[in-house]
Amino acid sequence: MGSDLVVRGQDLVENPTPRVPVVLCLDTSGSMNGAPIAELQRGVNRFWESLRSDEVARYSAEVGVVTFGKGGVQLLADFRSVERQPDLALGAGGDTPMGQAVNKAVRILGNRKQQYKDMGVDFYQPWLVLMTDGYPTEDIEEAVGRVVEMVNSKALSVFAVGIGDQADMDTLGRFSPSRLPLRLRGLEFEKFFEWLSASVQRVSASTPGQSVPLDTDGIKGWAEV
Repeated sequence: MGSDLVVRGQDLVENPTPRVPVVLCLDTSGSMNGAPIAELQRGVNRFWESLRSDEVARYSAEVGVVTFGKGGVQLLADFRSVERQPDLALGAGGDTPMGQAVNKAVRILGNRKQQYKDMGVDFYQPWLVLMTDGYPTEDIEEAVGRVVEMVNSKALSVFAVGIGDQADMDTLGRFSPSRLPLRLRGLEFEKFFEWLSASVQRVSASTPGQSVPLDTDGIKGWAEV
């Protein structure tokens, strides 16, 4: 058993609090180079800082990070307590293998859900946050099919976010059949991640299985529907 798997298992033994698993699936392709990747990095850091500062969310939220672009598809952070997550260094380059990245994100979500069940830890509906500024550079049909099936069976919530004017909103819409994709206003990454953190905190304070309305008014400050 690898050391990372041991750490993630210890998390569940030491803290049996119901979990909110969130996977960030982030575009780090060449078109994100410069200000976009720097702002994305700042936003992700802000997200974790906010979760760590919340007395409930820091024990409930688990965040995984999958990137697609520089280095292909990479698992930068597997699910574990936000307090145990290392600092991430994002870099931009390469193509946009979005389908492969979403498949990987769904796979690690499935693995973590099975660990929850094996350890008797309750959990909330998982979240997939998909962010991209362009078009996929390979086939996405398998990934779309898997995600749509999970969304329709209430096994996944998807938050699809387009970055800039060139983001393929039609493709993002295919990954998010029950919630309209959003287009970021400029480079408002920090505002988006502040909203996401507040949403995770709200869910963390509820009972698993309970329907929790999110702050849709708060979206207007950083996104266009």
